[in-house]
Amino acid sequence: MKGHQLLKQRLKAPLAEHEKILLPRGWQILGDLVLVNIPTKIVHLKHEIGDALLDLYPRCKSALWDKGVRGTLRTPEIEVIAGSGTRTVHKENHCKFALDASRVMFSAGNFAERVRMSTVGSNERVLDMFSGIGQLSIPIAVHAGPQSIVAIELNSVAYRYLRQNILLNNVNSIVRPILGNCANVAPSAQFDRVIMGHFDACDYLHKAVRCLAPEGIIHYHELVPEELMYKRPYARVEQAAQALAKSADLLSTRKVKDYAPGVAHVVVDARIS
Repeated sequence: MKGHQLLKQRLKAPLAEHEKILLPRGWQILGDLVLVNIPTKIVHLKHEIGDALLDLYPRCKSALWDKGVRGTLRTPEIEVIAGSGTRTVHKENHCKFALDASRVMFSAGNFAERVRMSTVGSNERVLDMFSGIGQLSIPIAVHAGPQSIVAIELNSVAYRYLRQNILLNNVNSIVRPILGNCANVAPSAQFDRVIMGHFDACDYLHKAVRCLAPEGIIHYHELVPEELMYKRPYARVEQAAQALAKSADLLSTRKVKDYAPGVAHVVVDARIS
């Protein structure tokens, strides 16, 4: 049964036909939290929707209205619509992520990319330029057997959870967290692999190339119109490499997920030499 049909069955409030059509068709489960996007025209039903979701998922303690993110630090805008609390420990792929859904970004829709990253970096020196709470660094450290990982995060709240997650996953001998702007604190010419998991990563491509020692792989993420998704991200990586007298060989381009109508979250893997 589809999500909105299950939700409709659990709602106790009577619904008009136009309200039934607008009911959410999906939601995210993070640990013991349910996150849902609610269309503006049925915001008056937010608490009923929250109660229905907790009825569907009795192990969950809170239902949260996900209003999106704001600012360069991508701070979530969250409202509790049923239950209480926004902190949780999300478990997936044998990794644990402590987080506060109202303060740090964590997308359940990036699950496949996190799993993919858990297979790369064996015996390598890895740099995660925009680490967040460790959503890409932790899977590599837990599964791939890297030599070392330097994980940089600018947001002090996310950095606190990054440190907590390093300990929670017992990878403190592998991952070294750094609080700061990667443009200023990332060591140069030391890494075999660089992860750029932020939508503003384009501005840091030259820095990423300089961090490789002297060659290696870059994983570059970008939000891009779908008609340009197989052209623009790699072109930007190639231009950054050429500006530093290096070449870029495309290894793969993957759509992580649909981000908005006509816009995709894309990751490019490129070997720089």
